[in-house]
Amino acid sequence: MFYCAKENKYIVEQTPFTIDGTGYPADWLNHASVQDKETLGLVEVTYEGTREDDRFYWVTENRNGAVISYTNSPKDLDALKKQWLASTNQAAYSLLVQSDWMVVKAMETSTTVPADWSTYRAAVRSAAQTAVTAINAAADVPALQAAIQVTWPNDPNYVAQ
Repeated sequence: MFYCAKENKYIVEQTPFTIDGTGYPADWLNHASVQDKETLGLVEVTYEGTREDDRFYWVTENRNGAVISYTNSPKDLDALKKQWLASTNQAAYSLLVQSDWMVVKAMETSTTVPADWSTYRAAVRSAAQTAVTAINAAADVPALQAAIQVTWPNDPNYVAQ
């Protein structure tokens, strides 16, 4: 992205733009020399600081000429915990529901669920419980971000590509 001070506007690559009444095609920035850009008064935008994950932070972009910085304010921790607890439980449900028929069949026919599937189902529940415990224990947003990194097990039919 470039900034044009004399018109106080930002110009995004691959977008047509107008400066001093002259129109430029979308690919002009890609083909223009550094001197061509300087002649028009274009300065490449620089970024200061980091833009945090907007699932966890309210992010405000602060534009000051050719410099863009960010203000990151954490969202409400309790609301985030509630959201991620629900998401974790939904993910576990989605993984388990695919093999629920085996459990029903085993109960109806007085047989057993194949051992590899029982192990898998237990691992899904364990991964979910570990995540739930970590989410509940998170004291701040960065701790919550770490807590939601769940490694779900592969089902017994999974074949690596």
